[in-house]
Amino acid sequence: MSISTTLSPHQSMKGFSATVSTCGSEHLRSNLFCTSKFNKVKLVDDLLGISDLPVSELMKQHITSLKVSDESDLEAENAFFVADLGEVYRQHLRWKTRLPRVEPFYAVKCNPDSMMLKLLAALGVGFDCASKLEIQTILSMGVDPGRIIYANPCKQASFIRYAAQKEVRMMTFDNVDELHKIKQHFPSAQLVLRILADDSKSLCRLGLKFGASLESVDQLLQTAQNLELDVIGVSFHVGSGCYDEEVYADAVWRARVVFDKAARYNFNFSLLDVGGGFSHLHNGDGITFEKIANVLDTALKNYFPEDIRIIAEPGRYYAAPAYTIATQIIARRPVLRNQEAGENDFVDSEQKLAGDEQSFMYYINDGVYGAFNCILFDHQIVHPKVLIKDDIFYFDTTMTGESEYSSSVWGPTCDSIDCVNKDSRLPELFPGDWLYFEEMGAYTISAASQFNGFMKSNVLYTSTENKVFEYI
Repeated sequence: MSISTTLSPHQSMKGFSATVSTCGSEHLRSNLFCTSKFNKVKLVDDLLGISDLPVSELMKQHITSLKVSDESDLEAENAFFVADLGEVYRQHLRWKTRLPRVEPFYAVKCNPDSMMLKLLAALGVGFDCASKLEIQTILSMGVDPGRIIYANPCKQASFIRYAAQKEVRMMTFDNVDELHKIKQHFPSAQLVLRILADDSKSLCRLGLKFGASLESVDQLLQTAQNLELDVIGVSFHVGSGCYDEEVYADAVWRARVVFDKAARYNFNFSLLDVGGGFSHLHNGDGITFEKIANVLDTALKNYFPEDIRIIAEPGRYYAAPAYTIATQIIARRPVLRNQEAGENDFVDSEQKLAGDEQSFMYYINDGVYGAFNCILFDHQIVHPKVLIKDDIFYFDTTMTGESEYSSSVWGPTCDSIDCVNKDSRLPELFPGDWLYFEEMGAYTISAASQFNGFMKSNVLYTSTENKVFEYI
């Protein structure tokens, strides 16, 4: 849907703000959880609102309300997310259709937004936790500890004791010392041996830090047997942001090798955890979830009978497509870019020389120390799009009749590393205009800081699927 409208200062979203929302609008519904046969999560005691508007319309109404807000509102122009819980729901249906045998255990580290976690819990999804706090967060929602895997191969001793106290029994390991630690603090744990997979085709190569080689498996199984520990299966992770579906087939084969070894040590494995790395993309020449699902499903059928429980740890698959961030341009600098000298050679001069191109540096109110930390930590390339220019609202719209200029987009902090995009083609914009960035749900909120005193961007919630309201 293409939207291009003029904002009216009289179009306001009554009872709604970026921080706390009431239920006064006909488009808002209470966020109180309803009990149903699907929902075993405790009632929510907060009163955040969930809209049923399209993402574009919620953005439009919220920004319009800022235009008519009191001048004394000192946070009116803040950047904000819109989270579409309907997209999370659709992703879940897609998963159940394409990989019906594989139980998703959402990777909490990807995005611990409480609203999304509550929806996933109500949908019956399990959770991959890596710390005491993540476990606490999930248990506080009433999730059964059996729906949690403590998927961190190297754990603090007190965290293991906490898991034992809360009966979170499933946990991973990949080294001998971890086995001795678990024996001391949680001897009845159900252990999952994390093996090394080929992660050379991923943006974030986790094998640099975790995963036992096939050559070390015998020693680990022998040690576990000697310590009388219960090893129930194997896990692997092909790396976050995987872009080659064939590595899943290779990893499943490696897991089969370990299953066969386990029988020699009197272990009867019953679980395979195929980890994460799942793309959220639907189509295109590159990696898609459907391509991964086809390869993985075939490999599982070839190597593992139906009586083996299969779980996975998707994170970005659920979170990435559900979040869009809107940022305001708070300042700009017209500059000249020397095309021959390179992308970073800006000349702050009014005298244009041969090879110089008119360019603009735009400064927005979120950056790499905030939501855009994904650029540094998750190797993402984000693409700015015009949301508002000259009080005209653009969303999913190709602007026509506008000259475009080489532009760079910068965050608000005093650090020069705070660059969101070095070179984009954008029309000439001014302070007060807005940009938006799509697919911003993965590894953004979770690692955002308040460096330099800049607050984290708030989240507005909507659902473009009515079915979601039956769960929350």
